[in-house]
Amino acid sequence: MTTTTSPIPENIPEPGGPADDAPPDGAAARPVRLIHTESTTEIPVHLLFRDAPEPASVRLRPAVVARRADEGGQGTGGRPRPRGPAAERARPAVPRIDPELVERPARVLPGVVGVFAGLCGAAGCAATSWWAGVLPPVAAEVLGPAAAHAGAGGLGPAQWAAYAGAGALGLFGFGGLARGRTGRAWVLGLFGRYRGTVRRTGLLWVNPLLLRRRVDVRLRHWRGEPMQAADRSGVALRVAVLVVWRVRDTARATLSVEDHESYLRACVEAALLRVPVAAPGASRGSVDSAQDALTRLVAEDTAPVGVEVFAVRPVRVEYAPEVAAAMHRRRIAALDAQHRASVLGSVVDSVEDTVTRLTMRGLVELDDYERKALVKDLTVAFCAGRGETGP
Repeated sequence: MTTTTSPIPENIPEPGGPADDAPPDGAAARPVRLIHTESTTEIPVHLLFRDAPEPASVRLRPAVVARRADEGGQGTGGRPRPRGPAAERARPAVPRIDPELVERPARVLPGVVGVFAGLCGAAGCAATSWWAGVLPPVAAEVLGPAAAHAGAGGLGPAQWAAYAGAGALGLFGFGGLARGRTGRAWVLGLFGRYRGTVRRTGLLWVNPLLLRRRVDVRLRHWRGEPMQAADRSGVALRVAVLVVWRVRDTARATLSVEDHESYLRACVEAALLRVPVAAPGASRGSVDSAQDALTRLVAEDTAPVGVEVFAVRPVRVEYAPEVAAAMHRRRIAALDAQHRASVLGSVVDSVEDTVTRLTMRGLVELDDYERKALVKDLTVAFCAGRGETGP
């Protein structure tokens, strides 16, 4: 057996001997890399690349190339990145709402403060009138000489300023009075900016300069008109649903959409077109599954606008007018076939029981031909009797 060996270069240093190209003192020694195979001798790797010496120690690291993703989620090469199976059916993104548009309590004062300010303003106006001497005749008769003496000065700049201040105080005091009711809230705004929500009850004082929008925050239900839908087979349906909902965030429900009730109706209509509804006469499980899917979908769509949906229940499901007649005939045919199958099964059981009893009790001895004839006659008789008496 011959072993093939490659020639060894003459300048390979002997093991344990000094190398020709040894680095000077103080320099780091370069490690010797060898290739070991069955058909070659030990060849230092650095001798194969003497023209381009490498550093003493080189660590190779995986290169990371950053690719800028475009709007479609692809890199600069135009090839889409691999995604999981869940990302293949990506749903449309939920509309973004201003994060600062979140309900927060507004600053209001007890109603006693407004009443006190209004009374002070009224008292100031009366005092200014007494000071200027412009009291009504009835008040002048009651006060007597004191009213005539006080009115010697007449209406001047000071009296007009006092009138303005007292009148403004009275208007602000009485004009800011409001009554908070259970299940109602006010969304306050100043020059187009949201200033808070009032959910308190009783007599309150609210700044008269603020714009008030009343919002119903009670639990509400809405039953819409029949809308278009489809079952699992794609048959057109007309469905009327009952939606149980309430306003959870008054700021978003009032300011993020023009009309949150119209938005809710649109979301329900869109959900009916996306979720298959159980057809008339379906099982209870199918009805509950469709109801849960509708509730979850509508709740996800209305959550960004501050509307909380508790249930979306189909209360009336019927076939669309264009397919109602055909589906009615189909349902009648299915019921008739089911009735015939049940009648035939009961007849066969009766015939089998009769023949078995006659044979086991020894009343008759039948061969195959006679047994077949007896079964035929009994079947005809039982079927005729079932047809006359009904199911």
